[in-house]
Amino acid sequence: MADGPRPEPPAPAGRPSALGGYEDWPAWQRGAAPLGGDVAAALGVPAPRATPRPRVVDSWTADGVTTERVEWWVGFGPPTAAWVVRPQDASDAPRPGVLVLHCHAGVKAIGAERLVRTPTPSAAAERLRRDLYDGRALAQDLARRGAVVLAHDTFAWGSRRFDLDPLPVSLRGPVRGAELAWAADGVVPDDEQRYDAAAAAHEHVVAKTAGTLGTSFAGVVAHDDLVALAVLRALPGLDPARTGAVGFSGGGGRAAALASLDPDLRAAVVVAMMTTTQALLPAYADAHSWLLTTPGLLGRYGLPDLAAGRLAHDLLVLSFADDALFPPDGVRAAHDELRTRFTGAPGRYDEAVLPGPHAFTAEAQDRAADFLETSLGTAGLSDGPGGS
Repeated sequence: MADGPRPEPPAPAGRPSALGGYEDWPAWQRGAAPLGGDVAAALGVPAPRATPRPRVVDSWTADGVTTERVEWWVGFGPPTAAWVVRPQDASDAPRPGVLVLHCHAGVKAIGAERLVRTPTPSAAAERLRRDLYDGRALAQDLARRGAVVLAHDTFAWGSRRFDLDPLPVSLRGPVRGAELAWAADGVVPDDEQRYDAAAAAHEHVVAKTAGTLGTSFAGVVAHDDLVALAVLRALPGLDPARTGAVGFSGGGGRAAALASLDPDLRAAVVVAMMTTTQALLPAYADAHSWLLTTPGLLGRYGLPDLAAGRLAHDLLVLSFADDALFPPDGVRAAHDELRTRFTGAPGRYDEAVLPGPHAFTAEAQDRAADFLETSLGTAGLSDGPGGS
């Protein structure tokens, strides 16, 4: 974004665009070089180009941290919105950096805002924090521990979402069905809920398009995440050798992918996104989105393979005993596999199966923060978490 204005994409003619706001994606993808490595090839990850320079849009200080809202452009589609959160009492010593990765949750109207406390939060952000994050804002909590934290909207979410007005032809039936269901239940949806109903059906269109272009839905998400990781490492006052990633649910899958795709990642925390592939089928084949179900990926590289990566990073995996999205036997088997793989490895492995359903509980967030504090060396840089 700060490297020059985004060129206007060509306007579609006749039939409404099925890729609203991303009409420039096919041409960009055709010119993209593939990222090296077997996992990158399985996902079809395009190699990021020059690291964009973020532009500061807004900033505020509250509860011991300073937050900046920033923007950059990856080269196609809409600009990326993100939030950089730092301890208010910044010292001269270079600080470690943490990339926090938002979940899927069937909510694409917003992205990383669910992880950041903003002056005027959206209804969706407040609802997701209440329902899935124990009311806490992970980005600010980690910054109070002494890290520089970056939370960004990834491909298809928030600022990077698709423009679905007018509706693509294939979405008219599903959206009409959602409207009839709302009317029958006496529900008056807000604009974010209307968008998410359309985006749920549109994810199949995006996945088909990605496959046609030689990549995958998860591969383009990984591209955006790699760009964000490069932006994080280029921030002033940050030690690029001490960076980690943490994510819950779909964000946990993204953290696992980064553990395989980025050779310099020091630590990864995967929350509520771990099982063996074999245990998913057949009963859980319908439980997950295109963010997990990349054709050909899990048959070769299951979630334990992705999270284990090079075995040179520190890895924490947190699962939940009553998580309805994952088979308990698959969760246990995946934890056993990771424990075996990290035995004697240079990286450190920790794990837990915590009580409760599919949610990033306060207990899990505290464990993640403790792990990152140890792995990245933030201990002593702050007074610890203040809650949010």
